[in-house]
Amino acid sequence: MTARIDAHVHLWDRSTDPQDWIDPVSMAAIDRDFATDDLRGMLAATGMDRAVLVQASNSLEESVRLSRSDPRVVAGLVAWVDLAGDVRAQLDEVRAGSVPVVGVRHLAHIDPDPEWMLRADTADGLAALGREGLAFDLVIRDWQLEQAARVAARNDGVSFVLDHLGGPLADDAEASRWEAGLRALAALPNVSAKVSGLTSGLVPGAWTAADLRGVVSTALEAFGPDRLLYGSDWPLAELGGGAPAWREAFDTLVSELSPAERDALLGGNAERVYSLA
Repeated sequence: MTARIDAHVHLWDRSTDPQDWIDPVSMAAIDRDFATDDLRGMLAATGMDRAVLVQASNSLEESVRLSRSDPRVVAGLVAWVDLAGDVRAQLDEVRAGSVPVVGVRHLAHIDPDPEWMLRADTADGLAALGREGLAFDLVIRDWQLEQAARVAARNDGVSFVLDHLGGPLADDAEASRWEAGLRALAALPNVSAKVSGLTSGLVPGAWTAADLRGVVSTALEAFGPDRLLYGSDWPLAELGGGAPAWREAFDTLVSELSPAERDALLGGNAERVYSLA
């Protein structure tokens, strides 16, 4: 059995990296700081060994601080760098920490430019990531999936990882558009996806694994078990009832897969996609 790797977690200290998007009323469960000791406890509660830590802000300073996390708990860091700037120089700053940089992410779903992914300077930055052997995480919404497929097709030397299966879907989102966009991405061999973030918008105790079966089944059919990664999206998972509840639901949803396929989703694929030591 391979190491159990949670492919998507966050940490934040709001004294240095304010998370202004956290609403203290509707997001009371995460209205606090989350540190390595909290992460260690969550991993133990969900039966995971280590995690891939993902940036929460478009901030180089935040990524530098995250790179100093405990490598015994954090297997790798998906950092932020300005793709329009000197990518190598920024990566050198982050790489000075104790955690290896395994990818880069930009909060494209909230970028003021709705076509940020299609910009020429973004393309230059993605090419630089390809030369560095780093993955690029796509944090986007359903209406951006078609853009992402165009970008991934143009950059076949870059490994792309779709966060949260391109969701969570808004209440007025068209499921057919999401599915078409997901399948367009899955048709590209350089794209993988994280089965993560599916419960953060749900009411704790008011959902079951069956409610998520359609989305997960579509992802399995489109990507196959060799290009999907389990992620808790902790601590945001606390908004939907907690990471243990999501892990239990995930196990139910993939119970019909073979032991080797489940091992791949729970660690092997993350090790390969992010080139984890």
